[in-house]
Amino acid sequence: MDETQSLSIALDPYAISAFAGYLLFLIGIGIYSSRFSSKGISEYFIGGRKMNRFVVALSAVVSGRSAWLLLGVTGMAYAQGPSAIWAVAGYIIVELFLFLYYARRLRNFTEKRNCITVPDFFADRFNDQNGYLRLMIVVIFLIFMIGYVSAQFVAGGKAFASGFGMNQDLGILVTAIIVLAYTIVGGFLAVSLTDMFQAILMIFALVALPIIAIYDAGGLSQLLIQLSEMDIAYVDPFAISVGAAIGFLGIGLGSPGNPHILARYMSIDDSKQLRIAAVIGTIWNVLMAWGAVFIGLAGRAFFPEVDMLPASDTENLFPFLAQQHLHPILFGIVLASIFAAIMSTADSQLLVAASSVVRDVYDKIIKKNEIIPQKRLVLYSRSVVFLLVVLSLLFGFLAEDLVFWLVLFAWAGLGASIGPTSILALYWKGTTRAGVYAGLITGTLVTIAWYYIPVLKDSLYELIPGFLAALLATWIVSLYTEPAPQVEQAFEDMRDS
Repeated sequence: MDETQSLSIALDPYAISAFAGYLLFLIGIGIYSSRFSSKGISEYFIGGRKMNRFVVALSAVVSGRSAWLLLGVTGMAYAQGPSAIWAVAGYIIVELFLFLYYARRLRNFTEKRNCITVPDFFADRFNDQNGYLRLMIVVIFLIFMIGYVSAQFVAGGKAFASGFGMNQDLGILVTAIIVLAYTIVGGFLAVSLTDMFQAILMIFALVALPIIAIYDAGGLSQLLIQLSEMDIAYVDPFAISVGAAIGFLGIGLGSPGNPHILARYMSIDDSKQLRIAAVIGTIWNVLMAWGAVFIGLAGRAFFPEVDMLPASDTENLFPFLAQQHLHPILFGIVLASIFAAIMSTADSQLLVAASSVVRDVYDKIIKKNEIIPQKRLVLYSRSVVFLLVVLSLLFGFLAEDLVFWLVLFAWAGLGASIGPTSILALYWKGTTRAGVYAGLITGTLVTIAWYYIPVLKDSLYELIPGFLAALLATWIVSLYTEPAPQVEQAFEDMRDS
């Protein structure tokens, strides 16, 4: 299919109507959620800890995936076959354990201590009276999240450009406006509800498209025969080196360090419901992962050479395959699913970054001994969300071709610094504030250094050495420094009531 034909499908009125309906639905959720989210910052940032298990499960899993799953993993499976499954196995396993164990301790402690943010948790757990620990975590958040959000906006711009023939810069702006509209008005409730809806949209696209494409290829057995005749690696999930498999599995280490995922655990109405949420979230993760892999395999059968894809880019496989095999209405839904993946991450990151500025810097440090009206804090929070969108937009416009490396880099930086320190804080009574400082600094610096040294970066994903170095630094420094006071009470507060 040539570019003109491709564009004519994308501009089909049915496809446009389906996509527009999706966007209007998101704005409606924001308006619906606005009254609840305006009550106070607890409601605005973590939904007042009143979110049910289904919403938490779906919101937690999709907010961590972004367009990387729909575009990146499908393209990876196209390029190297089912061995791409190792790239998703790590986070599926880690997030199952987070739901079952880590999340319950975090949720119990933060409720009993009235912690709204991740820096709140660290500050209360380690008696951070001067606010330095809180401030360090906020700085780490902002360093990585501006680029992270920018990357999502640029991804939206590219999707608008390839799907509807829109100018890419205009597409970036439209994406930012849509995310801003429901996030600034509806807060965490709007973000979580839209994430739930977007999870359903993503699972539909990731299951329906490979089923239809495999059927059009003559069935699964015929597809596998065709792929094996091309290259046995296209049907062998173990056609991968041990080092590459470890690197892929290591992606999962980022989950306990990404605060937009942790905020979901803190928001559930009852920590005992996290076990059910674990089942729901894991099933969703597995279905989405296998769908992405099979889209890549089906795509290889239909487009044996990468030059057959738009711009010879494997990340264009998902929408291009959908154009070939789906009715325009369903194609509009597939395009919407790509934006669902983008927005479910961007909106969550914006809320976390805004909460770190308003709650952790303004409320807890600058105005530490003052009582600020809740509605004023919500107003400031919305203002910060707006400013962060503007900053992310400017960054995206200035570095459209460079910004995407920040996605995995930000995931690694947050995972390596916050992940090991939060795990030890929840599970080891000997963890000290000095140890956490050491872990935060070590994880951040090792991640950055590893990324910029080519021989190291080519050997292993920077998250793994960063995570292990931070874990070791936190442990060693904690052995020689004093624990925070009232450790026994802190661990008592982590248990179920």
